[in-house]
Amino acid sequence: QLQLVESGGGLVQPGGSLRLSCAASGFTLDFYAIGWFRQAPGKEREGVSCIGSSGGNTAYADSVKGRFTISRDNGKNTVYLQMNSLNSEDTGVYYCAVEPGSSGSLNQYEYEYWGQGTQVTVSS
Repeated sequence: QLQLVESGGGLVQPGGSLRLSCAASGFTLDFYAIGWFRQAPGKEREGVSCIGSSGGNTAYADSVKGRFTISRDNGKNTVYLQMNSLNSEDTGVYYCAVEPGSSGSLNQYEYEYWGQGTQVTVSS
């Protein structure tokens, strides 16, 4: 059974950091691009970051550039999202997803398999 499981979310103060993990089971992530998306209350889901299958291609939403870093460890079948300098606008449910291709995209409609999400709340 194909499964993606996100973890690492939680409550953090503004300016703090979190590292999210996206672990795959039932298949290997090696050949796929992975994206991170988030959905804030009352807003549409938006692309945050993505990484190509080789790890060489990455992309970020303008709102997180310079603060978030995506990486992958194919040996652990896991993709990470390091989030620094968090602010209230980063609050939301964060999802990882698999893109059938290998290049990566911030367009959620290009992704097929999704995890259940992990809540990130930035608040003092």
